[in-house]
Amino acid sequence: MRKAHEHIRTLVLVVVDFFYPPFKNIFSLQTFRYAACGGFNTMLGIVLYYIGFQFVYKKEVVHLYGRLALEPHIAADYLFGLWITFPIGFYLNRFIVFQESNLRRNVQLFRYFVVTVASVCINYFFLKLFIEGFGLYPTVAKIFTTAFVILFSYVSQRNFSFNKL
Repeated sequence: MRKAHEHIRTLVLVVVDFFYPPFKNIFSLQTFRYAACGGFNTMLGIVLYYIGFQFVYKKEVVHLYGRLALEPHIAADYLFGLWITFPIGFYLNRFIVFQESNLRRNVQLFRYFVVTVASVCINYFFLKLFIEGFGLYPTVAKIFTTAFVILFSYVSQRNFSFNKL
């Protein structure tokens, strides 16, 4: 397993760092890696959201327990996409973006979880606002919402989840 991890980590670093030179006067390497890894994970999340909304939940209300129900655009995000993008995002942030953090893995994971929960709340608020308040199509609303979440997430991950002691 260690060998697979090192192979994946090296491959991701080689690919991401290959595209860095044109941006080196604009972004630090860490910011570029965050943008690349976060961009990949965000696009994966949007694709999973679309699949969840269109095909898994088929645009129908999801009944969980008793009177508890979720709109399909919320279920697609939290019951489907998040379970895939959370571990991938943590892996990329820990081993690609914030390698110099000397916090213990369990501390990083807990803090990453806290930031993710806060991001989920922000995401939920803006999805509800854009879809139910402004009447935007769910996939378009997801893209706009993502812009707000990215800014919050980057600042929080850099200064809280993966900071140096």
